[in-house]
Amino acid sequence: MKVFLDTNVLASAVATRGLCADLLQAVLAEHELVIGIYVLEELQDVLARKFHLPPGAIKEYLSLLRSEGEVITATVPSGAKLRDTDDEKILANALAGKSNVFVTGDKELLALKTVKRMPVVSPRGLWSLLQQS
Repeated sequence: MKVFLDTNVLASAVATRGLCADLLQAVLAEHELVIGIYVLEELQDVLARKFHLPPGAIKEYLSLLRSEGEVITATVPSGAKLRDTDDEKILANALAGKSNVFVTGDKELLALKTVKRMPVVSPRGLWSLLQQS
């Protein structure tokens, strides 16, 4: 399964132990991580500004994601009208990467439920899907 993890999920995966870290491990081990160029840019900022991670740790994490995931630079318009235009770009990366599922903790994105037949689920929702398969 091609899994697109949003910035908030990837930030939580490295900054705290718990569900998001477990999800990232499961995706890397058994599925295909799809990551957008916009997520990588946003993630670098979030990890420095909000989580105060050292630059070396951020660089190492981003390198891991780039090497283990499929980095998408292309976009496919989602048709979603969101308050945050950065979220529209991120959805467009997920669609261009032909992701099977989009995982986020963002309430506005979760309210979409699906975008062009791509399910939008919470980390807990993905965990449930992975347990079923």
